[in-house]
Amino acid sequence: MTIGNRLSFTHNPPAFQRRIARAGFALLALASLICTPPLSTQTVRPSLSAPPAIPAPGGEGSTSASAPASAPPAATGAAIHGIVKGDDGTVYQGVRVTLVETGANPLPPPAAQVTDANGAFDFTSLPAGPFRLTLSSRGFLTRSVSGVLQPGENYDAQTIVLPLAAASSEVRVTASRVEIAEAQLNLEEKQRVLGVFPNFYVTYDPDAAPLTARQKFQLAWRSSIDPVTWVLVGVSAGAEQADNTFAGYGQGAQGFAKRYGAGYADTFNATMLGGAILPSLLKQDPRYFVKGTGSVGSRIWYALETTVICKGDNGRWQPAYASILGGLAAAGISNIYYPASDRTGLELTFENAGIGLALGGAENLLQEFLIRKLTPGARKSNMGE
Repeated sequence: MTIGNRLSFTHNPPAFQRRIARAGFALLALASLICTPPLSTQTVRPSLSAPPAIPAPGGEGSTSASAPASAPPAATGAAIHGIVKGDDGTVYQGVRVTLVETGANPLPPPAAQVTDANGAFDFTSLPAGPFRLTLSSRGFLTRSVSGVLQPGENYDAQTIVLPLAAASSEVRVTASRVEIAEAQLNLEEKQRVLGVFPNFYVTYDPDAAPLTARQKFQLAWRSSIDPVTWVLVGVSAGAEQADNTFAGYGQGAQGFAKRYGAGYADTFNATMLGGAILPSLLKQDPRYFVKGTGSVGSRIWYALETTVICKGDNGRWQPAYASILGGLAAAGISNIYYPASDRTGLELTFENAGIGLALGGAENLLQEFLIRKLTPGARKSNMGE
């Protein structure tokens, strides 16, 4: 099973429980391996010019000759991040964000940066204490955000709205929502756990742009033909041959080829049905949106409930019809190519679908708390960890 696909196993003969058990052991093995040492939905504004930097507090003449300035505090590894948007929800690129420490020991010069193409900013290696963020750009009202940074804290300033000034001229849109989704998809197709295992069906941007039908098919096809997918199917087929699972296939090269073909058909059918065809028809997003913020309890609940709900292309949460129906449909198709002695009725198909949902919940928990740390290049913007 591809990490992050959120699709259950599809075939439903009695030996299915053994394959489920192996999948469960694989998830536990991945967790134990770690313990021992898966852009905005709106259009993007063009780069906005920034006004002059705000002078540092305590400028020339502000310090008495008899009272030398205090030394700056040592960095504590704390950080501040957030996203800047407009009144209509459009992300803003090029907004100047100035960070000033307002405590007894201000930062020597005010730290400043401009927001990136996702409207995001990220200050790192900061000292603890009170701070003030000032956001400004020509043609927009200046905003300030204040707070207190704790040692080692990753402070989430969340979404900051920067309103247009009354006399602002019209701003042209330079990127469409489809182009934003394409850029995000290209990043997701490079996500690999430990640099090896595909982690394509996961996004670390809670406001990721919805995929078009073409992009959903692109993602499903890319996952299906990935070399690691072929290898994992071969490992599963070899294990089935070793314990004579699906005895009707026989042994030898012919038996292995049949088991391999059936295993790959399971993966391909489930991925295409639950990750492309039905999501396109029902306008649902097949990806797992990592929450990454909030209490541990809220994140656990989120990971479990997203096995049965998903985000629609309209950005609203809804029952995950595409994923659930895709798994059931693929299970029904599997009866065409599995040995007659291993085909079962509708009751076991639903039973196995329930087991698949349970495994999906376990995978979501790993995505929420562990896998992002093992995925080089995974996006960190707007994440609370």
